[in-house]
Amino acid sequence: MPDFLLELLSEEIPARMQVQAAKDLERLVVGALSDRGLLFEAAQGFSGPRRLTLAITGLPVKQPDVSEEKKGPRVNAPEKAIEGFLRSAGVSLAQCERRDDGKGEFYVAVIARKGRPTAEVLAEILPELLAKLPWPKSMRFPGSPVRWVRPLHSILATFDGEVVPFEFAGVQSGSTTRGHRFLSQGEIFARRFEDYEAALKAGHVILDPEERREIILHDAKQKAFALGLELIADEGLLNEVAGLAEWPVVLIGTIEDQFMDVPPEILQTSMRTHQKYFSLRDPKTGKMANRFAVVANMIAEDGGKEIVAGNERVLRARLSDAKFFWDQDRKRTLESRVDDLKKIVFHAKLGTQYERVERIESLAGEIAEKIGAGLAEGEREKLVGKAKRAARLSKADLTTGVVGEFPELQGVMGRYYALHNNEDAEVADAIRDHYKPVGPSDAVPSAPVSMAVALADKLDQLAGFFAIDEKPTGSSDPYALRRAALGVIRILVSNSVRLQLTNLIGAHVQKRVLPTVRGYANPQALELDDEIVVLEMLAFLADRLAVALSTDGLRVDCVRAVFHNTKDLKEHEIADGKVLYQNDDLVWMVAATRALQEFLKSEDGANLLTAYKRAANILKAEEKKDKTSYDGAPDPDALAQPEEKALFAELAVASDLIKAEIERERFVEAMGVMARLRGPVDAFFDKVTVNDKDAGLRRNRLLLLSRLRAVMHQVADFSKVEG
Repeated sequence: MPDFLLELLSEEIPARMQVQAAKDLERLVVGALSDRGLLFEAAQGFSGPRRLTLAITGLPVKQPDVSEEKKGPRVNAPEKAIEGFLRSAGVSLAQCERRDDGKGEFYVAVIARKGRPTAEVLAEILPELLAKLPWPKSMRFPGSPVRWVRPLHSILATFDGEVVPFEFAGVQSGSTTRGHRFLSQGEIFARRFEDYEAALKAGHVILDPEERREIILHDAKQKAFALGLELIADEGLLNEVAGLAEWPVVLIGTIEDQFMDVPPEILQTSMRTHQKYFSLRDPKTGKMANRFAVVANMIAEDGGKEIVAGNERVLRARLSDAKFFWDQDRKRTLESRVDDLKKIVFHAKLGTQYERVERIESLAGEIAEKIGAGLAEGEREKLVGKAKRAARLSKADLTTGVVGEFPELQGVMGRYYALHNNEDAEVADAIRDHYKPVGPSDAVPSAPVSMAVALADKLDQLAGFFAIDEKPTGSSDPYALRRAALGVIRILVSNSVRLQLTNLIGAHVQKRVLPTVRGYANPQALELDDEIVVLEMLAFLADRLAVALSTDGLRVDCVRAVFHNTKDLKEHEIADGKVLYQNDDLVWMVAATRALQEFLKSEDGANLLTAYKRAANILKAEEKKDKTSYDGAPDPDALAQPEEKALFAELAVASDLIKAEIERERFVEAMGVMARLRGPVDAFFDKVTVNDKDAGLRRNRLLLLSRLRAVMHQVADFSKVEG
């Protein structure tokens, strides 16, 4: 079957837009062909610095013939209704059939359409589809309403070896393209994809971006190895550079020795951000080498010497600026910069960075106190002091020149400046690590001081934005609160840190966050209620925990069942001005969730869940009908049948045993106790009529089912479990 080839050649397309543009082009064309009944064998898109290409194989030469029926009005309908139907169907009355549906005759238009040649369909749809291509940024050209990312030079469009004629953005389609801007001369003719790809390669253009990536990676590693060095992996930079060169050539340059005392993170960031250079390191020492790899889009007659020299000159200027900032920044201590944070607004309703640091400092001290609960008093005091010190200095590097130039180095530079100021090494490390983990692959802080500051930073971020009602929505999370919540979860779970979050967050919101908000926001415009803020944060953390654990194979409903154990988020207790909520220890919750999921996989667990659902449904229906709640204890003297007596006795024993096992955090054993309920529960439902005619028996049996529900809720809220 024939193939279709489309290439759009333009000025340089920004690297970050190329891959998505190729996907969008494929999506639009494939969708339009499918809508018109044109099926095919395969489609593949390609992107590069100057061209987007789409190759579709196995297209039919024409559309299939189709026949469809369209039901119209009754034959005795008003004339205007019949005329409107004929107009919409594009037929005459003579072309319509009369049919009887038992209620009367009506008109049916039988519309037969002959399939059109595929080339004709392509020529019709392509201009419209290309105009719909969604570029993040585009240009409008004189005399044309069409917008495109960059000036379009040519369009190659062929089907079955013949040109598909159409015009777009003032450019007429044809069967020619061009190769590399400097290494190729003249036009390249192509009628099919195989000829096209081979001709481009002969014209020093590698069409496939994946092939360009592999060439760059292989050559960079080989040239580094020849110097006794190794390439520092950078996937993002590799993808970007593959979109900058049609014929990539890797060259090695030298960094002047005067810049090698600058922290390697500054050198790497400067080279990566501004110059798109790869950094190299010495595998023997693990330190960054005074070499860099640059990807040229040119084969130079001198082997690339002039290209390297030019890049070294540009790099010298870039690194001179970076070195200047580094030298200037070290003339002031981090402590002296803390007051400068008063000039930086964190958020209009949450105050300055200075006020935020004060909140984080206090919270970090409280968290460190809890993390160090098992330490001797002197050691615990040291831990608290270091955590508060690190928190106080954690944002000071935001006022430095290096971080102003390279915001991605915040925290990293804070550590360097702290060490330069002779701060404690644990304090310096905590300044660097308090933003972590940033993403799912980022390292999790494990040192006690770092954990305390990182948790304080993220919990304050969450509490602040929840207090001013800036919570994430389904499609928007401008303050990265989901990331902050996942960071809290990963730190606590990975390090088995036991924190009662409710009281910790509640005190922080009450003592620090809400007073700050009241100073900047209109209290009447916000529900400044510490209980509401805490409960909403806990619900949010539960959802994020469910997401995090689901990637490890744990069920979302099991997480929520454990989290909502015995109480609903809207039903909480207040004691001494604090919100109390059961099971807000995330480490506890993870262990309980794993045990619950394993229990539900067993036959006993599955059957007991079914029995629970049955009991819960009966209670729900009867409570609604009676307009009352059956929450009391059943009367043992009112138990009539052996099965209900046996269940009552088993529940009494199980309740105490489950409570004891849960308190000792022996979750598997608690599930084992609960499994013993299966027999008595099955027997009860087989032999006992709950809704007995005797009102006293009925009430007592409903109370017995309520007791079953309460005992099972000691483990988890089974109403949240699916199945």
